[in-house]
Amino acid sequence: MTAAPVFDKGLANTIAAETQCSFIDGAKGILEYVGYDIDALARNASFEETVFLLWERRLPTRTELAELERSIRAEYDLPPAVWQMIREMPRTAHPMHMLRTVVSALGVHDPEADDNTVEANRRKSIRMLAKAPTIVANFDRHRKGKPFVKPDPSLGLAANFLQMLNGGRSTDAVARALDVCLVLHADHGLNASTFAARVTISTLSDMYSAITTAIGTLKGPLHGGANEEVMHMLNEIGSIGNVEPYIMGRLSRKDRIMGFGHRVYKAYDPRAGYLKTFAQRIAADTGNQGLYEMSTRIEEVMRREVAAKGIYPNVDFYSATTYHSIGIDLDLFTCMFAISRISGWTAHCMEQLETNRLIRPMAEYVGPHGQEWVAIGDRR
Repeated sequence: MTAAPVFDKGLANTIAAETQCSFIDGAKGILEYVGYDIDALARNASFEETVFLLWERRLPTRTELAELERSIRAEYDLPPAVWQMIREMPRTAHPMHMLRTVVSALGVHDPEADDNTVEANRRKSIRMLAKAPTIVANFDRHRKGKPFVKPDPSLGLAANFLQMLNGGRSTDAVARALDVCLVLHADHGLNASTFAARVTISTLSDMYSAITTAIGTLKGPLHGGANEEVMHMLNEIGSIGNVEPYIMGRLSRKDRIMGFGHRVYKAYDPRAGYLKTFAQRIAADTGNQGLYEMSTRIEEVMRREVAAKGIYPNVDFYSATTYHSIGIDLDLFTCMFAISRISGWTAHCMEQLETNRLIRPMAEYVGPHGQEWVAIGDRR
């Protein structure tokens, strides 16, 4: 006997997939990747190590990690036509529009694009993960009138991105700061963009289509665009002395405070804990201590006013400070999220295909019935 369908707006209370990629307990503030606590991963793992964990559902040996790193670095470069495509992009284009378009174009140049075998999908996942930093960094150079910087396969993904972006080597501390952000953003349950990717791949489409779908979903300010909004807020506040009147004013108008609250968490976002400590360190190292102090003052006011309602900082709040401190432009923040989340999206797509069933929910029709046809000449 089939159960009667239940209307669940936004699917907030619907379990639509089984996964081994990540576990969230929002009430307790827990996030795990394949059973490993996010704080332990942020403190100890590299991004590449985290990628292996999500794809293989276990930690790599030293040899396996070295092989994955080699495979990713070998795919940093872009096809000549894709380099040209970036050159021809309007310099005024939003980076997320650009990233979505160019990632989609990668499928045109990949002879394995429509091969959905496990082995081919893993190779395509490596290619997209490896090439996304090259695309984002060099589009930023293009729009600023700077020459392209080709990727350096001797560097890890985070350090390579920063070298292409800035045209020179970053410090180890700055590269590690970005690496930590990538670890923290790699996966997060069946969020909107991950769900979108799984819907697309469930049709037996291809990995490029699935990731393009996910990037388009991530672009929205209710999802990946939130860290940009945090930085806009910090810029609008301007100084630590303005924090209290600004926040109290917004709260009195029932306006949302960007970077606070989460659909899932009713406790402190576990990704924000270690990132707060790291943001403090990198802000001090890069001369952005005032920005960090302003952020902590906002948190103090919010804790006093709304923590009792389960509203705490989320990962976007301190990632905005971190990205700004390491020199990443505001409108690239969501692209950084996407670069990281490609690891989780592809992991979920490969998982979906293991026991695939087309994802096809129902909609509750609320329109009229039985309407009489009216000839076009008689319509008013």
